[in-house]
Amino acid sequence: MRLLTHNMLASNARGAVTGYPLKLQVVKWSTKEVEPNADFLRGILPKLDWPALVAATHALGLPELLPETPPTDAELSAEGAAEEEGGPLRRLHRALLEIHIEEGTLVCPDTERCFPISRGVPNMLLHEDEVRN
Repeated sequence: MRLLTHNMLASNARGAVTGYPLKLQVVKWSTKEVEPNADFLRGILPKLDWPALVAATHALGLPELLPETPPTDAELSAEGAAEEEGGPLRRLHRALLEIHIEEGTLVCPDTERCFPISRGVPNMLLHEDEVRN
């Protein structure tokens, strides 16, 4: 599961008010290199919950990966931004698209309901008695 996916998931369990952002408990993660796509990153940035993304990188033990505030469009659009190792675009790219959670748990902030992540796939299925009416 990529951190991009984590940023979009919410719990729909009974008793959940917002069910977002899900707390991330990581057991195992890996990095899978992908070619940077600056246009995609600029387009997805306004849709992200930046504090939730930063919290996810902290849960991974990578607090230095992202700053507390999102990069500006100018930083992401700068000449050579995709090639600059350690630059804002490359760090955002790494956080969203190259880090994969292999094993762990997503925890609903409202109900503490745990959703397992196994082999990179989060299981968000609810038991019948947990579904909202």
